[in-house]
Amino acid sequence: MILRHTFSPPTSSSANRRLNHLCGALDEHLRILETACQVKIAHRHEQFKIDGIKKDATRALEVLQAMYELADKPIELETIQLMLATDESLQAALGKASQGGVAGGALSTRRADLRARSENQATYLANIASHDITFGIGPAGTGKTYLAVAAAVDALTRNSVQRIVLTRPAVEAGEKLGYLPGDLAQKVDPYLRPLYDALYDLMGADKVAKAFERGQLEIAPLAFMRGRTLNHAFVILDEAQNTTPEQMKMFLTRLGFASKCVVTGDVSQIDLAQGQVSGLIDAERVLRRMDGIAISNFTTSDVVRHPLVARIVDAYALARKV
Repeated sequence: MILRHTFSPPTSSSANRRLNHLCGALDEHLRILETACQVKIAHRHEQFKIDGIKKDATRALEVLQAMYELADKPIELETIQLMLATDESLQAALGKASQGGVAGGALSTRRADLRARSENQATYLANIASHDITFGIGPAGTGKTYLAVAAAVDALTRNSVQRIVLTRPAVEAGEKLGYLPGDLAQKVDPYLRPLYDALYDLMGADKVAKAFERGQLEIAPLAFMRGRTLNHAFVILDEAQNTTPEQMKMFLTRLGFASKCVVTGDVSQIDLAQGQVSGLIDAERVLRRMDGIAISNFTTSDVVRHPLVARIVDAYALARKV
């Protein structure tokens, strides 16, 4: 069934400016909306017509209305993509109650607009706040690592912890550390780069550099964790699907007094040798019912990257089932 929606924003002295912000340069925003929702959008001045299958046309209309609410200033492409990806971002733009935050409060980071953008993300942040160990398991782009780092930065800012420790297993498909050029630090740096990127975005380069100098930040391969006890620390293990059960047990038993731990991973992207059990899958099975440990599972509906990312993840999942 083909449905046609019409949308006519009210006219005012600032109508032309809002219309320009709504449509974007050369109607770029409308073209993005057409591609994502698989509809056709035509407009003449402030009169818009949307043609498409009922659910697609209705979705496009909702996003267009939300974009109009933000059109008093230029709309960033990232904002449109988030509205297309999650209903929570869409409802927030429409001025309705937004789901997000930790225990009703905002995280203290350089990103003033940082908040949960889906119900699962809100639950994840609440679990981090209320549990000593939290697992975040789900596909790429769901904010598992970024939100964990944000919660760690918030805890450090509020002096809830004395340092942040970020770690990843140095495992990649088809590569070994020994084949990479440079000294040990240069060999492991590419594996840890995503963690640096999150810190720079949430704290700023200057604050990150000063935190490293004061010993408040540490980023290291998982192998370097053996034998340590981490007190008064916020510890994050990223890419945990590439740990073995032995490595996972070793890491989880590093937790000391007044510390908090978050483990993130995507069990659909395991780079271990064929037949080797993932420590993340094993830990989820063994620890699921243990008090003090929370497990947050994400789906493609939580993806907050480009709208195509969720569709790519779903396509690969479907292909593996065939």
